[in-house]
Amino acid sequence: MKPELLHVKDFASDAARWILACAVQSIATRGLFRLALAGGETPAAVYSEMARSSDAPDWSRVQITFGDERCVPPDDAQSNYLMARRSLLDHAPIPSGNIFRIAGEADPDHAALQCEAQLRAVATRMGEPCYRHDLVLLGLGPDGHTASLFPGSPALAESQRWLIPTIGPKPPPQRITMTYPLLNAARHVAFLVNDPKKQPVIDDILAHRGNHPAGAVQPTEGSLTWIIGPGK
Repeated sequence: MKPELLHVKDFASDAARWILACAVQSIATRGLFRLALAGGETPAAVYSEMARSSDAPDWSRVQITFGDERCVPPDDAQSNYLMARRSLLDHAPIPSGNIFRIAGEADPDHAALQCEAQLRAVATRMGEPCYRHDLVLLGLGPDGHTASLFPGSPALAESQRWLIPTIGPKPPPQRITMTYPLLNAARHVAFLVNDPKKQPVIDDILAHRGNHPAGAVQPTEGSLTWIIGPGK
């Protein structure tokens, strides 16, 4: 399926509105909205807009996961969970049992297996061979990486596990990331990009040029959207 390109003017507000519309639709259709949050700096403003929006869904029916995590404690400034907590989770009444945090402070392999076990338990209850997100939010690095799937990483070849430890090129290097089998099982994946300098990477991916890790995110039975802002 050809990806949808959404060029927005007010990145945070427009992206938040689009995500919340997905949430409302998913809850109306399936009674649940399973959302994977992207880390990094770009999504924070989007999450804040989601939390304050009057178009909020029934948050009790939202289930949260994380596309990747840095191996730091949850109160560390580098933690993706901390960013999400401050911008969204502290302000939206999502039940704590619906938030599947990756324990960045624990042994990386144990933390990855623990989170994967939680997702497998949900998938089993729902009769799914793989946990199926309703929406996965992802960022894009200037090197074409997404989540913590970096160029040349062994994680790119993983075909069985849903989350694995990996090493990134910048501090903190130890990470835990979702893998392609889990990402590509999603009903919908959306890249959030608000930096004009990344347009050449987007162009390469859309033209199937190069070996950018983000280019291998292709939902098997789902949709792919690029939400592209004008930058600062």
